[in-house]
Formats: sequence, C-alpha cells, structure tokens
Amino acid sequence: MRYARELSNRNTISCDTVRNATTEMQENHYTFKFVLRGQQDYLMAKRKVSIFPDSFLFLPPGTNYTSVIDSYDPVDILSVSVSANFLSDFHSSYYSRTDLLSGVAESNNEIPEVLESFYPFSGDMRFTVMHLYQQLIEGEADELLINEYLHHCLLNFYRIRGREVNSRMERLGALKASTRQELFKRLILAKEFISNNYNKKFNLNDVARFSCLSVNHLLRTFKEAYGVSPYQFLTQVRLERAKYFLEHADYQIAYTSMMVGFESVSSFIRVFKSTFNITPRRYKSSFSINKPC
Repeated sequence: MRYARELSNRNTISCDTVRNATTEMQENHYTFKFVLRGQQDYLMAKRKVSIFPDSFLFLPPGTNYTSVIDSYDPVDILSVSVSANFLSDFHSSYYSRTDLLSGVAESNNEIPEVLESFYPFSGDMRFTVMHLYQQLIEGEADELLINEYLHHCLLNFYRIRGREVNSRMERLGALKASTRQELFKRLILAKEFISNNYNKKFNLNDVARFSCLSVNHLLRTFKEAYGVSPYQFLTQVRLERAKYFLEHADYQIAYTSMMVGFESVSSFIRVFKSTFNITPRRYKSSFSINKPC
C-alpha cells in the first residue's frame, strides 16, 4: 500500500511497501519511523541504526540520513512527521502544571534533546500506530482523526522516553547531570552496536571501543542503565529477532538459530524455551496453524 498526505498544519504521514531501495533524505520535521514488516537500515554520519517491527526510530529536524532496504521480500514502512509548532504546543501542554491555589500555570517550554535513537515498539504506542495504519488502509482517516492519532503518538512517545531515557539516565552514578548525559550517549552507541550486529561475532572490546568506554566501565554502567549486562541484552535482541522469523518466515529451526547468531541449535532451543516457556518449534507451529489458508 502507498499513501502520502500533508495536513493543513504541516504534519505529514506516509506509508509504502518497498523492495531493494536506497534513499538519501533530510528530515524537515520531528519524525517517527516504523517498520511493520521486514528491516530498514538508517545510516547517519558514522552511525547505523537497524529498525525491525519491534522498534521505532525518532529523528529531529535537520537529520541527514540514508535509508537502505536490502530485501527482495516486501518491507512495509510507515513515517509519521509532526511540525515544530505541533510538537511545541504538545510539549507545553504535557509539562504544564497549574497551582490550584494561585491559578498560575507553570510549563517547561524547552523541547528536550533527542538522545536515544530507537525505542521499543510495543504497548500503547503499537496499539495507536497499528490502529492508525488500519484507518489508512481502509481509507477512513480524515485530517481531524489523523491529528488525534498523532497527538496520541506523541503522548505515548513522551511516556516511553521518560522510561527509556530519563529514568535510565538517573540510574547512572555520575554526580553531574552533564556527565550522566554524556555517559548515556556512549551507552546508546553500545546498545546500537549490539542491536545492529546481533547476528555477527564480536566481543566486549569491540563494543567498548565503538562506544568510547573501557570494558569495565561499559559493563558497570550498561547494567546500571539497562538492568542487564551487554551479553544479556544481546541475548534478548537475538530472541526477539528469532520470534519474528519464527512468526513470519518459513525457515527451519536450525537456520533461524544461525540467522540470529546462536552458535548451536541446542543452545538456541534451550535459551528460547527457558525464556518463553515454549520450544521454538511449538512457537512456530502455533503461528502456522493460525495463518489463513
């Protein structure tokens, strides 16, 4: 499905199904990038961010990037952009506080710096976006309805950002806020490296070097911020990718195990079952049974 629309308030929304495409772009608005099926890579300066259906990307205005879709299978993508005025108005409303005794409203008008690059696409955010996508498919989304959905996207995003950025940054032991922020930026690079290379061989030195941290500093601060070690995070990413392949691809279990980076099938089966309380084969079969003929 291909759809593109600019609203009267300069918010825009588009979706498409793409195969094997490379596009250079610059964002003019604050933009959410979703992949509903397949994988899309974003190259930004020296950074690479890979987006799957379990994550989404948020880009500020002025971001230059190259979008790469390297797949013969169709990749469904959705882009949602809000203007600076729309975001500023939402931001002021979100942070406004009214003193009930004085009747004076206080607000934080400064839009925070975008630190994280990608966020989990789940919960209320997934519910909102998938409903919006369904409205677009059915041709029932007028401008008023789309703007309501965009408002809810921002609401969900601010909640996710508070959980994924603000609360994690506060867990770091650095005394100065500026030090915590700089350290968290480096941890984001570590997280990106692991997510982008989940199916390849690398070691802690590679992650530490990419994020400009010592190995011991990486191990300590990554656990403080994300609650898991880099290796545990890598395992989580591999298992989530495995679930996607088991649900949507007709791969053998052994091939799926290799695709997501496990060194042996037995290790993959053991870790998958201990995490999800079901074997990969049974998990795959449950989706095969539910597929329409």
